[in-house]
Parts: sequence; C-alpha cells; structure tokens
Amino acid sequence: MAETIIRSRTNPLVKRLRALKERGTGSDLALLEGFTLVEEGLAAGLEIAEAAVTPAAEETPRGRALVHQLEGRRVAVRRVGEAVLASLSEAETSQGLLALARRPSFDEEALYAGLPLVVVAAGLQNPGNVGAVLRAAEAAGATGAYFSRGTADPFSWKALRGAMGSAFRLPHVRGLAAEEVLARLRRRGVTTLAAVATGGERYDAADLRRPVALLLGQEAGGLEADLAARADGRITIPMGGGAESLNVAVAAGVLLFEAARQRAASSRSGRKG
Repeated sequence: MAETIIRSRTNPLVKRLRALKERGTGSDLALLEGFTLVEEGLAAGLEIAEAAVTPAAEETPRGRALVHQLEGRRVAVRRVGEAVLASLSEAETSQGLLALARRPSFDEEALYAGLPLVVVAAGLQNPGNVGAVLRAAEAAGATGAYFSRGTADPFSWKALRGAMGSAFRLPHVRGLAAEEVLARLRRRGVTTLAAVATGGERYDAADLRRPVALLLGQEAGGLEADLAARADGRITIPMGGGAESLNVAVAAGVLLFEAARQRAASSRSGRKG
C-alpha cells in the first residue's frame, strides 16, 4: 500500500517542523532545508532524527538518492504535500526536502589543535554573516570559532545556508561571555587581535604566523570599545576610495586568508632552510 501523503498542517510532524522554524534557537535540533544541506549533514555524520520529502522531490535522481541514504540510516522519511512543505520553507522556492538533525557537539580542545587560528564573533546579529564567517574560516584553515553570547545562532536556517556545511565540520563553541572567551584564549597562549576599522596595525604587517585569534564585532558598530581594549592588539584593513569599512564576513575572509598566506610562506621557508 502506498504511503499516505501528509497534506494537513496540523499533522504532528508538520507541527514539530513549524515549531523549530519559529523558535529558531534553544533546541538541540536544527532544521536542514534543501538537498545540499541534507547532503552536507549526512556527509558530516550528523544524526538525522526525521525527514520530510515531497513526491516531486523524491522523483528526481538527487532526491531519490538522498531518501535512499536517509532510509539506509534508518531515518523515518515522511511524504508531505508540496503546499504543506512550502509553508515551512524559508526559501523562495522550496526544493521539497526538510530534515531535523541533532546539532553536533564539538570538543573545545579542537579549537587549539596544531597552530591555532581562531575566530571570535562577538555580537554579530545577522545570521547570514555568521554563516559566511564560518565558511571563510573553514576555507582558510582556521582551527575553530567562538560565538559569544548575543551572537546569532550558527544553526539558524540563514546561518546554515551561508555556511554551506561548514557549521557541521568546523569546531565551534557558542554562548560564552566575550570576556570569558578572551580569558580562555589567553590561558592557552593565543594572541588576541581586535579587528577595528581604523587605528590598528596593518593586517598584512601583523604577525599572524603565531597562535592567534581574530575578534570580530557586530555589523553596525564593530567591537565594543572595552572588548577591543582587552585584546592583545588591534588590526586594521586599510580602505581605499570612499569606503569606510567592509562587511564583517568579507573582513573575516581577508584576515583569515592573510593568516593562511603567512603560514604557508613560513612553512615553505622552513622547508628550504
């Protein structure tokens, strides 16, 4: 007998999905929407609690393969009508696949593995920026990130979309007060550098080859003055033309890849020696 397709918005599964979408944070579950995020979640070994798919999505080769993978892991996959799933979607056009996944937990020790390069996001409000920072951090070879209290949830839908799977892989810790984050970094011998719009050392002159943490403030006002004052140093990206500052995620990318460049150059120099 063919499985009944859920078409009621009062169905228990639909209610669970909607509750998580509306609550956004405060749960150990995350809402994964679309083929790519579900694929990334499966590849990262996330525990998927349950999933919902439309018949149209399941008929595509990619959708069929994903449903097969989910069911192979004994995940309950329910068929849901397109209108119902679209009502749960944050995307302009739903791909017809949603999954509830357990948030991964990371060992804080992983942030200090090897030669630490840590991002500290202090008060970022835009979840899209939070996701983009995570993506840049992973791409540049950072060892991890802290998301201090008051920063947008890296597992909200918009953040996950911006991170494109980096939130599943890059070790990160959230919810600590920014002052506590600085204290933990200092105890580990990691130099903290506050990213400021003006008045700091040029980013390409600063020594980023040592264990270092880059402090990023909120989108509008940057780092709070007292937090920047507690850092070991300040770092600035010079602006050309009439620009006063960069988007925080763009700035993070510039700083992180400069650190990666310096470290690669140092490694090459060491090999030649």
